[in-house]
Amino acid sequence: MIQLQEKTTTNTWRKADWETYISTIDPPDREQNQGYYYSGYMRIEDMPTGADHASDNGLIYLAVTLFCMIKGIPIQGLIGCSYRKVEVRECQPDISFYIGDRANLAPTGKSVVNLDEQAIPNLVIEISNTTFEDDLGAKRLLYEEMGISEYWVVDVQNSLIYAFEMFDGGASPSEYRGSKRIDTSLVLPGLSIATITEALNLSKEQDQSQVGKWLMSQFQG
Repeated sequence: MIQLQEKTTTNTWRKADWETYISTIDPPDREQNQGYYYSGYMRIEDMPTGADHASDNGLIYLAVTLFCMIKGIPIQGLIGCSYRKVEVRECQPDISFYIGDRANLAPTGKSVVNLDEQAIPNLVIEISNTTFEDDLGAKRLLYEEMGISEYWVVDVQNSLIYAFEMFDGGASPSEYRGSKRIDTSLVLPGLSIATITEALNLSKEQDQSQVGKWLMSQFQG
């Protein structure tokens, strides 16, 4: 679970009230960071760098988009979007998708999506190079409470994907809130997580055009 740290650093959770979090993440002269706030703790992350993270980020976005194009599924994808429920939580996932009948609910023209006014995405994806344990842990709990339908964690170092169906609990969160591993996407019916994982491995030896052609052959089959 989240642990208290004695001093403010990036890439770790620290106990903080909402005002402290906002003053840390939002000053006009701040460096570019990702911010998360959950259960009275904040986490400020350095923006991802490195070719492996960037490559996997692009490939996952491409794979989901190709699948929806071929299957005729409406979709709107966002990269690095901030979602905020004031005084409660905030997250900035690497990729998020509004899918199906929620595609037309995707926000536009906003630097931060106000979740008191705007809809949440169906699918959230974290590309994990140096944040893997946290993405599987505290952030997964955050996304459960946020009401996300499905959550993927992409393990960059091992080219693996951990996909979860999420339950926000509805009227009785103490009984039903949680998540479980899945092998086939539920928000993208018929999309095998193993297929996307194989594409990640292929991308280590082939360019994205070649991997994209392979994905199209899989999705059209």
